Amino acid sequence: MANQPIIEAQGLTKRFTVKKKTVAAVTDLTFEVQRGELVAFLGPNGAGKSTSLRMLTTLLPPTSGTARVVGHDILRDPAGVRARIGYVGQLTSGSFAQRARDELLSQGAFYGMGRAAASARADELIESLDLSGFATRTVQQLSGGQKRRLDVALGLMHAPPLIFLDEPSTGLDPQSRANLWQHILDLRKRFGTTVFLTTHYLEEADRYAERVMVMDRGRVIADDTAARLKAELAGDVLTLGFRTADAAKRALPVVATLSRREVRREGGVDLVVAVPEGDALLPRAVRELDAAGIEVVRATGVPPTLDDVFLSLTGRTLRDAEHPVEETDDAGASAAPDNDAVTAETEGAVR
Repeated sequence: MANQPIIEAQGLTKRFTVKKKTVAAVTDLTFEVQRGELVAFLGPNGAGKSTSLRMLTTLLPPTSGTARVVGHDILRDPAGVRARIGYVGQLTSGSFAQRARDELLSQGAFYGMGRAAASARADELIESLDLSGFATRTVQQLSGGQKRRLDVALGLMHAPPLIFLDEPSTGLDPQSRANLWQHILDLRKRFGTTVFLTTHYLEEADRYAERVMVMDRGRVIADDTAARLKAELAGDVLTLGFRTADAAKRALPVVATLSRREVRREGGVDLVVAVPEGDALLPRAVRELDAAGIEVVRATGVPPTLDDVFLSLTGRTLRDAEHPVEETDDAGASAAPDNDAVTAETEGAVR
């Protein structure tokens, strides 16, 4: 078990029926996640992210394909999967009228923990997630950031080796987001928890994830580290400015030869090109142009972002929204295949 991937998905596919037409929400999802990884799962609304998470957490059966999560088959042993994962959905999981610490104790009882063990674990998480000053308050009295930290604590109550986080910091102010992420990273370092998350905050994925998977229209279209994706698919954006349009015209073939990339002219006097390792190319280009008698009056280099990566892959930015349709699955039951607003009943099913 220790050497096996903690997630092994093979050909996971989910189709729904919309007005008597079949729509593929997820197609042939195949990937592995190793123990201890922090993986960010990116894509616009409607791309298939939440549907994928629901299949992996046994909340939604796949139309075809299968997966093993923490060593248990999602179809043959869904209870075994649920007992070994944590899941933090997009809605607050706690009962608003119950005190925060009591919520954790109830979660422990749900997983069969004894009173003493649940109490010790609750106190440990309250300290780790900086909830000690609010443990006796009811959930409805907590701020947004405190509620999200409580949600994470609930997901970790039974010490699962794997936790799924669905948009964990959505709606939080920047300070609360940074605070929540620090707690997630500290807990991961302390307990070795594998983290698989969806987020629309690209800077979070770029900064914290060791691996980024990009999904669009139900398929994974990129899977690598953020640094490699940015270097290979987007590249640094270099802008070279000249005094005249004639100088820019003469400089274009020189820059194209050096970069081996398509160079575009902007405003007549600027050349723009996206290249990997632009910080090394920029001074070289200036020297080559100077040697050719072409004066560069300004030169800038802008590192790429993950939004640039998605734009390069699909022609759209990652934040472009696609409104999912209310759909019915193959059995005819109503379902929203990738609606970010997961119902409280659905989220509670993992608890």
